[in-house]
Amino acid sequence: MLVSAKGMLDEAVKGHYAVGQFNINNLEWTKAILTAANNMNAPVILGVSGGAGKYMTGFKTVAAMVDAMLDTMNISVPVALHLDHGTYEQALDAIDAGFSSIMFDGSSLPFEENLEKTKYLVNLCAGKSLSLEAEVGAIGGEEDGVVGAGEVADPAECKTIADLGVSMLAAGIGNIHGVYPENWAGLQFDALKAIKEQVGDMPLVLHGGTGIPDDQIKKAIDLGVAKINVNTECQIVFAEATRKYIEAGKDQQGKGFDPRKLLAPGYDAIIDKVTEKIALFGSDNKADYKL
Repeated sequence: MLVSAKGMLDEAVKGHYAVGQFNINNLEWTKAILTAANNMNAPVILGVSGGAGKYMTGFKTVAAMVDAMLDTMNISVPVALHLDHGTYEQALDAIDAGFSSIMFDGSSLPFEENLEKTKYLVNLCAGKSLSLEAEVGAIGGEEDGVVGAGEVADPAECKTIADLGVSMLAAGIGNIHGVYPENWAGLQFDALKAIKEQVGDMPLVLHGGTGIPDDQIKKAIDLGVAKINVNTECQIVFAEATRKYIEAGKDQQGKGFDPRKLLAPGYDAIIDKVTEKIALFGSDNKADYKL
C-alpha cells in the first residue's frame, strides 16, 4: 500500500538520516528500486516527473502499476509515489490518479502566485492525507525542460512557504540537476543553516543528488536535509551496463536479444546504485517506524 511521505520524513529528521527519492521511468526501474529498498529494509520514495509520467502513458497507469507491484512483489517497506517537479495542473492530475505524495514546483512563478497555489494544494492534500513538497529558489540544471541556474533560496521566503503547512521543502542551496560541472562551487551550507533556522523541524529536500561528494551529502543531512533525490546517477549506470552487454556481443548470443536479458545488466546496476545510496543516506533498517 502506498503511504504519504510525511511520516517517513518526520522520522528521518528525528533520526538524522535521509530517505532517498529515486525516479522511475518504466517497470524495470520500478522493480529495481523496490527490490533494493526491500532488501535494505528502507522506506523509499518513487519519483515521477511529468515527462516520465507521459512516457508511461499517464499518471493513472503509473499508479496502477506501482500499486500492483507492491502487492505481487510482497514489498514490506513504506513506499510513497511522488510527483516530481509538477506544475499546478500536473499536481491535480497526480492526486486524481492516486499518487500519495505531490511536489508542486512553483519556483518559476512570481512568489505571490507560488504562495496562493501552494495554499490551495496544502488544503487539498491535507484532506486526502497526502504529503506535499514545495520549492523555493529554482534548482539548477534541467528537469523536463525547466532550467534553473542553481539559485540559493531566500530564508524568509522559505519560512513563508513552510508556514503554510507543507510536508517538506525543497530549497535551492547551489545544487543542480544532472551532472555537476568541474567548476561547481559546492553546496552552500551557510544558506542551508539559515534556512533551517527559519523552518525549524520542517524536512528539507536536496534535489540533484547525483555527483555531490559523499562528505557534502552527510553534512547536508546533519544540517536538516531529510530527503535526497537521485535520478541521473541511475540513468548513467543503467546505460553503462547496457552498453557493455551490447559491446560484448551478448545480445547476439543465443536469445541475448530478448529484452528480459538485454535489460538485466542495467536492472542489476540500478539495484546496486540504489543500495549504495540508501546506505550513504543512513535509511537502511529504518522502515519500521509507526505509520
